[in-house]
Amino acid sequence: MPSSMKLHSTLSVLILTSTLSFTKAQAQPDTVTVGSYVISVHDINFRDKEYTMRFWLWFLYDNPDFDFSTQLDIPNAKSIDPPEIILDSLDNKTWAIMKMKATMKESWKVADFPFDKQHLKVQIENTLFDNNNLVFKPDTKGSTYDKAEALDGWDITNFKVSAVLNDYETGFGDTAPNRSFQNFSAFLIELNIERNAWGLFLKIFIGMYIAFLISVISFTIQVQELEPRFGLPVGGLFATVGNKYIIDSILPETSAFTLVDTLHTITFLGIFGTLVVSAIALRYYDNGKKERAIRINKFGSKVVLWSYLILNLIFIGLAII
Repeated sequence: MPSSMKLHSTLSVLILTSTLSFTKAQAQPDTVTVGSYVISVHDINFRDKEYTMRFWLWFLYDNPDFDFSTQLDIPNAKSIDPPEIILDSLDNKTWAIMKMKATMKESWKVADFPFDKQHLKVQIENTLFDNNNLVFKPDTKGSTYDKAEALDGWDITNFKVSAVLNDYETGFGDTAPNRSFQNFSAFLIELNIERNAWGLFLKIFIGMYIAFLISVISFTIQVQELEPRFGLPVGGLFATVGNKYIIDSILPETSAFTLVDTLHTITFLGIFGTLVVSAIALRYYDNGKKERAIRINKFGSKVVLWSYLILNLIFIGLAII
C-alpha cells in the first residue's frame, strides 16, 4: 500500500475517533451539585392535607444557561413564595443560594392518629432542562436540618437527600420521535417524623373516657332506680358522640377505620353494655328475683369494665408499635 494511502487511512481513523469522542462528550449532561438545609416545618394541617416548609437550597454548576431563580419547580407543592436569592461563585462555578418557603400538599396517614408516623418529601426539579442536559448530584455531607427549631411537637427520626429520575409520560407537545415521554432529574428532601403523642392523646380523648366513666357509675346505683340507671349512660353516649365529631373535624376524610374510630366504637359498645346489664338486672328485679338481679349487676359491671380496659390497651398498643 502506498504511503499516501496509509496516511490518508490513518487520518480518517483519527478524525472518526475524535468526532465520536466529541459527540460522546457533548451528550454528557451537566452535573449540578445541590444541597438543602431545612429551617422549619410548621402549619401542619391534617384537614386541608398540607404543611409549610422553610429551607435553604444551594446549587453549584458550570452551565450559564441554568437559572434556578426562574427554572426551579417543586411539583408536589401547593404554592411557592418568591425565593430570596444570593448569587456568587465558588471554585470557578456559579453558586446560587436560595431561601425557600413552600406550602406542600400531603396525604396524611391517620390510621394510628395521634400515634401516627409521617413521611414528608419535597421534590425539586429544573423546569427547562431534562436529564439529557442536567443531572443533580446531592450534597449529602452539607445537607441537614435545624435540630432545635425544625419541628415542634414531633421527632425527626430520619433525614436524607437524594437524586432520582422523575418520569413524565408525555412529550409536552414535542412530536419528534422518541419524545413520547421525558425524564427529569429530581432532588429529594425526605423526613420521617414521629409525634410526641401522649399529651395530645389525653387532650382529645379525656372527654370520651370521662363520658364512659359517667355511664358506668350507674352500676353503683340500686337496680330498681330506673331513671339514673338509664339516664347516666345515655348522657355519656351523647358526650362521646360530641367528642368524636370534634376529633373528626381536625382529621382528613378517609375510608379507613382509624384508631379514633376504634376507640369511640369500643366506648359506644361499652355504654351499650351498661344499658344491657341494667335492663337485664331490672327485669329480674321486677320478677321478684332481687338477689339474682344484684349478682347480674355485679358480674356485668366487671365484664364491661375489664373488656373496655383490655380492648383499649390492645388497640392503643398496636398503634404505638
